[in-house]
Amino acid sequence: MKHVRSLLLTIFAMGIGSVVMAQGAPEQPPAPVKVSRAQLREMSSVVYAPGTIVSRNDADIASEVSGRLVSVAEVGDFIEAGGLIAKVDDTFLKLELQNADAIIKRLEANLTYRNNQLERFENLARQQSASVGEMDEARSQRDMAEQDLVQARIAHDQIKYRLERTSVKAPFSGHIVERFRQGGEYISVGGEVARLVDTTNIEVQARAPMEVAAYVKAGLPVSVKDDKGREVNGEIRAIVPVGDERSRLIEVRITLDEQPWVIGGAVRVALPKSSPQEVVAVPRDALILRENVTYVYKLNDDGTVEQVSVVTGVGNGPLVEVRGNLEAGDEVVTLGGERLRPGQTVSIAET
Repeated sequence: MKHVRSLLLTIFAMGIGSVVMAQGAPEQPPAPVKVSRAQLREMSSVVYAPGTIVSRNDADIASEVSGRLVSVAEVGDFIEAGGLIAKVDDTFLKLELQNADAIIKRLEANLTYRNNQLERFENLARQQSASVGEMDEARSQRDMAEQDLVQARIAHDQIKYRLERTSVKAPFSGHIVERFRQGGEYISVGGEVARLVDTTNIEVQARAPMEVAAYVKAGLPVSVKDDKGREVNGEIRAIVPVGDERSRLIEVRITLDEQPWVIGGAVRVALPKSSPQEVVAVPRDALILRENVTYVYKLNDDGTVEQVSVVTGVGNGPLVEVRGNLEAGDEVVTLGGERLRPGQTVSIAET
């Protein structure tokens, strides 16, 4: 009997303690979240076209003169526009230029002599001491001397032009990525010296199916992503309006807002393949993906959240189409939704 009474007292005390603890337990504070509004957007279904990061300035630089290479820039060197890439031995051309200078001086002296001689014959002709034929011959000799001097000056300028081209200069700023010749080698006119690539002015070269041709145009914003999930906004710069008859692909060039990739990197470009339609779109961060369902948390007027199942559609950069009990202007949770439960009270965190 004593054991029964002791057990009843213990149970009674535990019950009172539980009530006291329940009454004194503080309420759980609202969960902090970030929200964004669903919005109406015009979107099209897209196809992801494979692309490659390329430079808009990529050239194999060649020599315009022949001769022995004195120096060639090293692979990896950065060359400013107008900077020296390679130098061809200019000894022979300097000698030719000196010879051209001497020829010009000789012809200038000859022209002076012919002018003086023509002047003497003209004076004699006025005194009727020289025939018209002699004066015409003197004038002809003077004119030929003038033309000889013109030819000599042109030859001088040609040699000077070739002499200046012994310095192979960069047409644009860039890095040397490959050398085709080494110092000491002989190079002919048109021989390639090095490959110069502008690593700052890059774009995407994409190959897209011909079905997108009716829906893409210059200036159209597009998204570009890689296999690691990095995504950058871009804009179509140009469309090559000629398709390949074997692959049935057209070339599209896209400029980038940012440049997180190196030249040669592989990316994918989202290109429209249908006419745009008005849809309700939310940020991709608002989607919570489970095995059999995709949903978002919608913020109610009383500060609680409601779980709304949605079906996703086309995407455009950070936004994606959703179909469900959601309207434009509704606030959806974009950060903190993973730990929420339906009906839970939330607070909007400051950004």
